Amino acid sequence: MGKPVIAAVNGPCAGAGFSFALACDMQIAADAATFGASFARIGLHPDWGGSWFLPKLVGSANACELVFTGTMISALEAERIGLVNRTVPHDQLMSTVLDLANRMAKNAPRVLRLAKESIYRSLTSDLETAFARESEVQTQCFHSEDFLEGLTAFTAKRNPQFKGR
Repeated sequence: MGKPVIAAVNGPCAGAGFSFALACDMQIAADAATFGASFARIGLHPDWGGSWFLPKLVGSANACELVFTGTMISALEAERIGLVNRTVPHDQLMSTVLDLANRMAKNAPRVLRLAKESIYRSLTSDLETAFARESEVQTQCFHSEDFLEGLTAFTAKRNPQFKGR
């Protein structure tokens, strides 16, 4: 998906739901949420991309521990190991997620899509390839209507009105 995706986790997050949350670009958890790659506890292998996403978020050692033990961890522990971006009080979960989404929505949509692609491509490329990609997409952005709007708005000290062009 070309747009940023935020998981708002409020409660137990295990099995396929755990994998779905990992597939999101960002994860925000309520303080009472719990997380677990509980597949092995019922005789299953991680699915829905869990074995691919998990080590990229938390490293292979933490991924092994979570998958091999099936242990549920707290939201604070999930934040500590990099599984979630942040933990917030239960009653602030949706307002936090909506605030984050609204802040992103104010930015140029084309840039968000291109940056998301670049970030995920960088996971399997070298630095030289990343530099080449950055140069290519930066040139595209430099010649876009949104860049002109962003620059004009900046100099006029107003908020830009991006159109995705």
